[in-house]
Amino acid sequence: MLSRGDVLVAPRPNLELEPWGRLLELAETRGLIVDLGEWVLREACRQAALWEKARPGGPSLHMAVNVSALQLAPRAGFVDSVAEALRDSGIEAASLALEITESALMGNAEAALEILTQLKALGVILAIDDFGTGYSSLVCLKRFPVDVLKVDRSFVSGLGQDLEDSAIVSSVIGLARAVGVVAVAEGVETTEQLAALQELGCGFGQGYLWSRPVPADELDRTILKRSPRLAPL
Repeated sequence: MLSRGDVLVAPRPNLELEPWGRLLELAETRGLIVDLGEWVLREACRQAALWEKARPGGPSLHMAVNVSALQLAPRAGFVDSVAEALRDSGIEAASLALEITESALMGNAEAALEILTQLKALGVILAIDDFGTGYSSLVCLKRFPVDVLKVDRSFVSGLGQDLEDSAIVSSVIGLARAVGVVAVAEGVETTEQLAALQELGCGFGQGYLWSRPVPADELDRTILKRSPRLAPL
């Protein structure tokens, strides 16, 4: 999967490379993000189905897909797109995790609540991405039917060095445990951060400590056969 630090290759050699975050910004400002997001969703589900077929009897996998605020607009038809992607790929709804930022949820809270309720009825996993960076984290947790809190990498980066970051991460993990959702640490890059997260009782994480982004056909050889000490979602 792609992350903010990745670079996409331009389709023609005379074009410059664009950072992934810049591409998303352009897609949103030019009204392309809904179509792009739908394509990503369908491709992600298709790839998840291929991995499941290639690994019969193996551990269950979750495919995580980031969702733009514009995809949650009432007229975007996002719930139908998710249902179609699941149906066409044949994967279980519980194998798909949709990651949505706090700002996307609070931009139009009533519409977001209705859409998330419908998505929850489909059986997909709902995650709040970059949790803790907004001013309405607790409101999000209380109002929306979420399953996962993803602790923002800006807090994880200071683990073992910054007491305030450690306190924030500890609080989020405790909050998640108290309300019965899963806490996932983003941006885990060092063994020191891993040790701190394990000490705090965080059971899930993601980051370059395990691997940088790799092509889909290499993932089974490089990642899925490992048994990481902090299991990615």
